[in-house]
Amino acid sequence: MIHIPVKKLKEGMVTAQSIYNPLGASYLTKGMELSPQYIERLKKSGLDGVTVTSMDPKLKLAPPDDVVQEKTRISAIHNVATAFHSVEDNGAFDPKPLHGISETILHDIIAQKKNLVQLTDIRLHDTYTFAHSVNVAILAALLGVLLKLPQKNLLKLTLGGLLHDIGKIAVPNEVLTKAGHLSDDEWSVMQGHPEAGRQRLKKLFPSDMLLSTIALQHHEHIDGSGYPNHLQGDQIHLYARIVAIADVYDALTSVRPYKRAYTPSVAHRLMATCSPGHFDLDLLKLFFDNVAIYPVGTILKTQKGYAIVKKVEFGHTLTPLVCVFADQEGKLLDAPYQLDLEDAPKGMLEGVISDSELYHFIHNINIDPAVFLQEEAG
Repeated sequence: MIHIPVKKLKEGMVTAQSIYNPLGASYLTKGMELSPQYIERLKKSGLDGVTVTSMDPKLKLAPPDDVVQEKTRISAIHNVATAFHSVEDNGAFDPKPLHGISETILHDIIAQKKNLVQLTDIRLHDTYTFAHSVNVAILAALLGVLLKLPQKNLLKLTLGGLLHDIGKIAVPNEVLTKAGHLSDDEWSVMQGHPEAGRQRLKKLFPSDMLLSTIALQHHEHIDGSGYPNHLQGDQIHLYARIVAIADVYDALTSVRPYKRAYTPSVAHRLMATCSPGHFDLDLLKLFFDNVAIYPVGTILKTQKGYAIVKKVEFGHTLTPLVCVFADQEGKLLDAPYQLDLEDAPKGMLEGVISDSELYHFIHNINIDPAVFLQEEAG
């Protein structure tokens, strides 16, 4: 997969991500072949770029399977958007649709548990909060399933993920979408959203304190450095610790006005090594054992040369099976070969090739390395 500028799209390329409009509807679904009409719509959408499965229109590679069905994600985004707008307008919402979509999310995760997490969507400006809430719910539900929580608890955790950011309704849009650093006053307003969420959910679900607890505590850190109450360790509810991991991961891997989207490998490094004390380490390890840190199709630089990721296994997400196709100077090998990084010496993997580097690399070698995935499929 490669993220390329919209102006570089060609007819026949296959989309590797979906794009959602502000109401949660998908007006471009991943796995679609781009037609001239779709390319023109994308140019008018204001998007900078789109991820495709290959730069070669002749390679009809399918995007990675998701942990939930596309229709589930679309329905979830729509229902969250409806609920948030209803709270903003009327102070309340009908909880039945969110209960129903929580059940559907869990059903999909259990049915699709053979798939690693590979989030591949674009959230337009107006729909970021809603798509983010859905991704957080999905990731939290996945962790809950892995922890073998009872069904009743899983439903509560999933619903808590959907509603964890409802307090952001109280934050002015200019603060939520500010491209630069927040001022002290703006940051103080932003830090008020967990408490605002707790208060709203206490009113909406007076007999269920757990949902409001998740909203209140999802920015707390294990070492007490979080907010709003500087809770530590087990003072933070398990479900809030789960949602905290899901929340940060999705935020890191998403485009925002003030940042680009980080790759899963960068998100892993930031969360696992650059944020000591922020997360429950046992939960974090379980999470990244089930998230594709190097998704299939990622181009890596190794001590043996350039390689494309062909397979990633649960519990071994840092050491995928790759196909080495070029030497260290970028010259194509006469006989590409497979290398299991699980069996390779430590330090074999040197880094991930960025999309901008890959774009030029493909032009220089005159072949998209994705062709080696197609050979595998054949």
